[in-house]
Amino acid sequence: MRTALALAFLLSVAMLCDPARAEDASAPAGSAPAAAPAPAPPVLLKTQCDNPTALGVARVVQIDTTGAPGFGFQNFKAYDFLRDHEVVLTFDDGPWPGNTERVLKALADQCTKAMFFPIGKHAGWHPEILKKVIAAGHTVGSHTWSHKDLTKLSFEDAKAEVEKGIAAVSIAAGDKPIAPFFRFPALRNPPEVVQYLAGRNIGIFSTDWDSFDFKMRRPEQVVRSVMDRLTKHGKGIILMHDFQHATSEAVPEILARLKAGGFKIVQVVGKTPVEPLKEYVEAVAKEIGGGLESARPMSSVVKTISGD
Repeated sequence: MRTALALAFLLSVAMLCDPARAEDASAPAGSAPAAAPAPAPPVLLKTQCDNPTALGVARVVQIDTTGAPGFGFQNFKAYDFLRDHEVVLTFDDGPWPGNTERVLKALADQCTKAMFFPIGKHAGWHPEILKKVIAAGHTVGSHTWSHKDLTKLSFEDAKAEVEKGIAAVSIAAGDKPIAPFFRFPALRNPPEVVQYLAGRNIGIFSTDWDSFDFKMRRPEQVVRSVMDRLTKHGKGIILMHDFQHATSEAVPEILARLKAGGFKIVQVVGKTPVEPLKEYVEAVAKEIGGGLESARPMSSVVKTISGD
């Protein structure tokens, strides 16, 4: 089984590194190779809502990330696309067992959408959870390979952190492209990496204000932090963490209060997906191993049949 998963993973890596390979294998002998098709834009999945009073999604905003535009007043002030009482929900540092799934359930119960910025290693450890995020129609960007402060790294090491993160999330996503959005760890963005992202046409998401939920241990603290800041500012790109247990428990109440307060959710999507670079796909394959792209939920693969 392990050998089969490894072979499947390596095939996926080969196709990510050279998408034409799969087409060439099925082409008639002697035929000219077909031109590679342009990448399809991400498809916003539609899900049926069984809650007639759900928060829902008021607007879907598509962003052209050519030249790496930045969003979020904490670092960037050029593009303020939110109207009064509009909110973009963002979650960092997942996917993480239990916590991410609680966040997904809360969002599904309110038939609304968010942006997720997974850490590459976490996507590699829990690809089945990342697939749930994508299947639910949320926007998925990237948040480096291991959440290092890029201002403390050489340019080459910082570039590797960015690209390995994109590669790991892309492989874990399977056949679904990820969005061309990136968030810097701790929102610290060295100019040379910003310039590099511009060359890759990857948009940068900061935040309008930070919930600081990573400092909190009780869900009511997270609720208070989010709603107090939102009441003060009237709108915003909200930074939270699906990695944090307290946050995962706070999200249902946050959504209920958003609804009660007349706030509206905006979902952000990219115009074109980001393509992982071949050398970093191969590097991730070597580091994480096989089975990443086709992983099923752990409970459907491994079960305790004896003992505690």
